Amino acid sequence: MRLLLTTLNAKYIHTNLAIRILYELNKEHEGLSWKEFTINEDREKVTDECVQYDIVAFSCYIWNITQTLEVAAMIKAKCPSVKILLGGPEVSYEYEDIIALESVDYIIAGEGETPFQLFLQSYPDTENVPGLIYKKENKIIENKAASMFDLKKFADIMPYSSDNIESLRTKILYIETSRGCPYKCEFCLASLDNRVRYLPDESIKRTLLFMIQHGKVIKFLDRTFNIKKDFTIDIFQFILDHHRPENVFQFEITADIIHSDIIRFIEGKVPAGLFRFEIGIQTVNQQANLEVSRKQNFDKTKKIILALEHKIEMHLDLIVGLALDYFEDIRYSFEEVFKLFAPELQLGFLKFLKGTPVRDKHQQHGFLFDKNPPYQIIESNYLSRQELQKIVLLEHALEIYWNKKRCIHALKYVTQHYSIFDFLLGLGTYFTGIRDVHQYTLKDVYEIVYQYAQLNFPDDNILHELIAIDYYRQYKIKPQQLFIQEISSEEKKQIIRHLSLDSDKYRFIMLPISFDFTTYAREGKFIKTASTIIFQYNAVTLPETITLHNLQLEKSI
Repeated sequence: MRLLLTTLNAKYIHTNLAIRILYELNKEHEGLSWKEFTINEDREKVTDECVQYDIVAFSCYIWNITQTLEVAAMIKAKCPSVKILLGGPEVSYEYEDIIALESVDYIIAGEGETPFQLFLQSYPDTENVPGLIYKKENKIIENKAASMFDLKKFADIMPYSSDNIESLRTKILYIETSRGCPYKCEFCLASLDNRVRYLPDESIKRTLLFMIQHGKVIKFLDRTFNIKKDFTIDIFQFILDHHRPENVFQFEITADIIHSDIIRFIEGKVPAGLFRFEIGIQTVNQQANLEVSRKQNFDKTKKIILALEHKIEMHLDLIVGLALDYFEDIRYSFEEVFKLFAPELQLGFLKFLKGTPVRDKHQQHGFLFDKNPPYQIIESNYLSRQELQKIVLLEHALEIYWNKKRCIHALKYVTQHYSIFDFLLGLGTYFTGIRDVHQYTLKDVYEIVYQYAQLNFPDDNILHELIAIDYYRQYKIKPQQLFIQEISSEEKKQIIRHLSLDSDKYRFIMLPISFDFTTYAREGKFIKTASTIIFQYNAVTLPETITLHNLQLEKSI
C-alpha cells in the first residue's frame, strides 16, 4: 500500500506540522510518503502526483478545505481506485456532508496520531480504527472516538528530520510544546480541550534546537504559551543560549496573566527584536467578552504591552462581530488598541468554525454567516450588513497603510488629533472608489491618501507633510518627486557643503516642512519651526533623514 500524507498550504513559506508528525511516527511503514503543495498550485499538477498512490491523506483546515475537495474530486475522476482520507480540524466536526461526497472515503476526526497509525496497520480492515468515519454498503459508519494521544511518545520524534534542510531557511517553521487551552473562548476550537498537556521536554528542545540551527522564523502553536511561568522562562533561556542572529520567535501570549518573573526575565535578558508576541485582545467591551466566556483585563494587558514594547514586537488581534459588540463598541475598541501603536494590528471578522459553541448558539443572537469556508459573519442583532461592509473597507486601509508600514508617521499623527477609526474608514472607502484593494502600485498608495487628506483635511499642512515624508521614506532609491516642492538646487548645494554630505555615495531629496521631524519621530511631540528635511538615498537601505532648522541654516551659511 502506497500512502501519501499531504496538504495544501496557504503559501509556499508555510509548513504543515501535522503531516510531519504523522510521517515521523510511522516512517518505518513501507510505502508511506509525504509532500506539501499550496492552494495556488495548478490542480492538474497536484492531481497527477497524487494518483500515483493507493491512498492520499489530506490535512484539512478552514483555509484549504475548498481546494482540497476540488483536488479529491479530480483524483477520483482520473483514478477511481485511489482512496481519499481526510483529517484535521476542518473535518473533525459536522463532517456528515463531506463524508457523503463520492470523492471522500475516510475521515479521521479529532487528534490523528493513534487513528492514523492503526489505519496503516489495519487497512483495509477499518472497523477497529478509533475516530474513523467511513462508508460501508452505502451507510456512514462512525467508529468510537480515539482516546487522547500519549504525548510521551514524542520523546524520540523530531518532526523536521526528513525535510530538505536547505529549504527550511526560507519558510516559517511551527512547533508545539503543549496541546489544549485552559480558557473557554466560544469562538475558538482550542476551547474544546481544556486539559493542557505538555510534550516531553527533551523532544521540545531537540526540535527547537534543530529549528534554530536550520530555520529563521519559528512560531509556537501553543494557544497560551505563558500559562506555566517556570516552563516559559526555561524555554526563553534555551532560546537565548542557542539562537542565531537571524532567528525570530513568535508566541501567543495572554498578557494580563503574564507573571512578573517573566517580565523581569524579558527586561533583564532578552535582546530587542528576538521575540514577537501575538496578543488576542479581540474586544475591549467586557460584556461582549463575557458573552463568549472570555475573561480579560484590558488595563493590565495595555500596561504589559507598553512595558515590553521596547523589547518585544507586538502583534495585536481584534475580532469584529462578537455578540453585544455594536458599531460604536468596535470603534472604541479599535481606537483604544490602535493607540498602542503595535507594529501589526489584525482586524479579523468573527468566523463560525465547525464545532465551536458560537456556531452552535448562533441563532440566539441573530447571527447569519456564510455557509462556506471561512464561515464569516454576514450580520447579527448588533451589526448590520452595511456596518460590517464599512468595517471591511477600514480593514483594507489598515492593512495597506499601517500593517505594511507605509504611512506610520501620518497615522500616528491622525490618532493624536482625530478619530483614527473614522480616518481609516473614510480612506478605505475612498481607496476602493479609485483602485482595487488587491491591485495597486506603491505610487497609488500615497497619491490616494494624499488626495484623501487634501479633500477632508484641507487646512492640516502637517498631515500633508507627514504623508509626503512617509512616501519618501519608503524607497531605497531616489523616487519621483510628489506632493511637496523641493527646495531650489542652489539651496541644496549650500546644504550639502554646509553638512559635508557625500554626494558621490548619496542622492538627496530636500523638502521644506513646518515642524521638527526629528523630535516628532523620537518623542511624538510637535515643535513648529520652519525646517528642511533631508533624505539620503544609497540604493541599498531605506533612506536616512536629517532635519535642519532653517534658522540654523541661515546662521551657518
